[in-house]
Amino acid sequence: MVERISWFSPVDYEILGFFENHDIRSSPHIIALNIDYDRQYVSKRCRVLFQQGILTQHTDGVYELSDEGRAFIKGDVPPERFEQDVSESD
Repeated sequence: MVERISWFSPVDYEILGFFENHDIRSSPHIIALNIDYDRQYVSKRCRVLFQQGILTQHTDGVYELSDEGRAFIKGDVPPERFEQDVSESD
């Protein structure tokens, strides 16, 4: 179970759960189909998770868990590491 981070939205937990269950690279579109959220919103949240170091973004527009993201899911990285000002500006 992923610990609570103040700026996380419900979809962030779903995105991390997707990657925890599927250790693959995936596009926001495929993630959205699997977690039943809007693709544009999933894409926006993936960018935020990437900016915070939880996801890795590849040049072809797909994401995967970063090493730090994997450690966070395992509980090896404290949630305080990610407690910083996060903006969703596009």
